[in-house]
Amino acid sequence: MPPSESAHTFQVDLRGLVDLLSHHLYSSPRVYLRELLQNAVDAITARQALDPSAPGTITVRTGDTLTVTDSGVGLTEADVHQFLATIGRSSKRTPDGVLDGAGLDAARGEFIGQFGIGLLACFVVADEITVLSRSAKDPSAPAVEWRGHSDGRYTIRALPASAMPEPGTTVRLTPRADNAEWTHPDRVVSLARHYGGLLRHEVTVVDPRGTAHRVNEAPPWDRTHRSPLARREAMTAYCRELFDFTPLDTIELDLPAAGLRGVAYVLPTAVSPAQRRGHRVHLKGMLLTDQAHELLPEWAFFVRCVVDTTSLRPTASRESLYEDGTLSAVRDALGERIRDWLTGLAASDPSLLHRFIDTHHLAVKALARHDDELLRIVLPWLPFETTDGNVTLEEFARTHPTLLVTRSVEEFRQVAPIAAAAGLGVVNGGYTYDRDLVLRLPEIRPGTAVTDLDPATVTAHLDAVDPAAELRAAAFLSLARETIGVHDCDVVLRDFQPVTAPALLLDNREARHERSRSSLAADSDGLWADILGSLRHETPRAQLVLNHLNPLVRQAITISERGLAVTTAEALYGQALLLSRRPLRASESALLNRAFIGLLTHAMHDPGTAAPGSEPRKEL
Repeated sequence: MPPSESAHTFQVDLRGLVDLLSHHLYSSPRVYLRELLQNAVDAITARQALDPSAPGTITVRTGDTLTVTDSGVGLTEADVHQFLATIGRSSKRTPDGVLDGAGLDAARGEFIGQFGIGLLACFVVADEITVLSRSAKDPSAPAVEWRGHSDGRYTIRALPASAMPEPGTTVRLTPRADNAEWTHPDRVVSLARHYGGLLRHEVTVVDPRGTAHRVNEAPPWDRTHRSPLARREAMTAYCRELFDFTPLDTIELDLPAAGLRGVAYVLPTAVSPAQRRGHRVHLKGMLLTDQAHELLPEWAFFVRCVVDTTSLRPTASRESLYEDGTLSAVRDALGERIRDWLTGLAASDPSLLHRFIDTHHLAVKALARHDDELLRIVLPWLPFETTDGNVTLEEFARTHPTLLVTRSVEEFRQVAPIAAAAGLGVVNGGYTYDRDLVLRLPEIRPGTAVTDLDPATVTAHLDAVDPAAELRAAAFLSLARETIGVHDCDVVLRDFQPVTAPALLLDNREARHERSRSSLAADSDGLWADILGSLRHETPRAQLVLNHLNPLVRQAITISERGLAVTTAEALYGQALLLSRRPLRASESALLNRAFIGLLTHAMHDPGTAAPGSEPRKEL
C-alpha cells in the first residue's frame, strides 16, 4: 500500500440500522420472536449434526423479561466475538463470507437463517439483549455472557461452568415500554404458535404462572392415520383451524425434488381471480409468509395452500419468497398437480366435479383454453348461457347441430327472445373465455358446427310479411326509415315470435364502431376530424325489425298524421334500444326523451284517441 494511503473500517450506526430494519425490512416488530426461534432451531440443527442423539428443545419464558433457551450447539467466547458482534456475519458462513458446510445448497437444506442479521431484530423491541451460551463443540470452554446495547456497545465475560451446566444458549431481553405488547404472555404464545407451529423440535412457552404451552405439532400430512378417511378428515380439520372454512376437497402436495410437502384446499365458494388468496409457506417448519401469492399459477385462484419446504429461498426480510428458477419450477409442478386432480375427478368423482364446476367454472374455463386434454374432459360439463337457458354445451348441441355464438352480452340480449322463438341455438359468448371455448366445441364433438352470430342470420329466420301488408305499411316504413336513418339504422317489417315483442334491434360490432367514429368526428374539428373522416368505410347498418304480428305495430303502420308517425317510430326505436341493454349515446337519450314527451303531449291534446295497440278508453 503506498505511504499516502491508509486503511479504515466502515463504522455502523446501530440505531440507524435497527430503524432501517423496523421501518423498511420487517413488516412488524413481532418478527423478533421468529428470529429468536430461527436461531434456536439452527443451533439445535448444528448440535445434532455433531451428535444425532442430542436433545432438541426450545423453551420461551414470559414475564417482565423474555427468555428463549435452546439445547443447541452453543458458542465459545471466540464465536461470540465473531458472530454476535459482527453484523451480517452468519454462523453458517466461513470468515470470508462463504457459506460453511457443503456450500449454499447444503446450508439452505439444513439451516433456516443465512443472513446474519437475525439477532438485530430483537433491538426492534428492546434496548438491551443478553446472551448466555455454552459450547457443545468444546466442552472445556467456559460459559460466556454477551450483553449488547442498541447504541452499539457490548460487553463479554466468561462465567463459571455452574452458570450453565449444559450446552445451549439463552437469550434474554427486556422490552421497551412502547413495545411491551409484543412480549405479553398471551401475545408470545400466539406468535410462537403462528411462526413455529410446524417446527420439528419441541417448542414450549411458559407463562409467569408456570403454565407450559406446547405450541407446535406435526402437520397432518406428516402424521400416521388409521385410514385414508381419517387422513382426509384430519386434513379438513386442519383447514378449518387454519383458514376457517370447510374445503370442497383437499389435494395433497408432495414434491420430493423440491423438499416440499403440504396440502391445497379447494375453496367452497366462488372467488374473483383478481382477489387471489395468500398461501402459507413454511421454511423447514418456520412460517415464512401467509401471503405467498406467487406459489401457484394465476389460474389456480380457487385453492389455498399450506406447505413446508426446504428448497425455496426467502428474501432478506424473510417475509416473502425469492423469485428464482426453483420457485418457477415449483410453481409449475404444483400447477400440474392441481390439474391432475381436476382431470381425475371426471373418472373418480363426477358429482364432486359437477359441484366444483358450479362453483369455480371461471377458473376451469381459464385453464381449459390452453389445455387440450382438460378441455376434452371438462367442456361437456361447463355451463353456458344460451337461448335454452344455462345448460352445458353437450346438452345444447343435441338439439342444435349449428351453434351461433355472440361476441358480446349485449348482442345476446338483443336476439335471445327472438332466436329462441325461431328455434335458433345461440350461445352468449360475451363472458370471459366463453366465446373461445365454444368455438373449440367441434374439436371435442365432431359433427357440431359453430359460427359467429350475424344479424343477417337472424333476419333470414324471420318470416317475410305478406306483400299486401307490406304495401299498406309502405308510407309508415318510409317515414320511419327517414326518421331513424339519422342513427345509421334501417327499418324493416317482419313476422316473428313472440307476438309481445313490438320491435327488435339487430346490430353488430362493425356498425357500432362506425357510429362511434362518426360521433367522434362530429364532436371534433380541425385535423382530428379530418383523420376520423378518412377512416370512414361502408359497414352493414343496424336494423330495426318491426313485428307485424304485434298489435301495437299493426296499428302504428296505419297512422296517417306525420307528427304522430314520427313520434311513434322514435318510440319503437327507443324501446328496442332499451331492450338491447347497450349504453346509449347522447343523441339516443335525446330521442327517447323526445318520443316520451311527444306521445304524452299527443295523449293530452287528443284525449279521445287511444294510444296505438291499447284497449278502448273508458270515461273517468
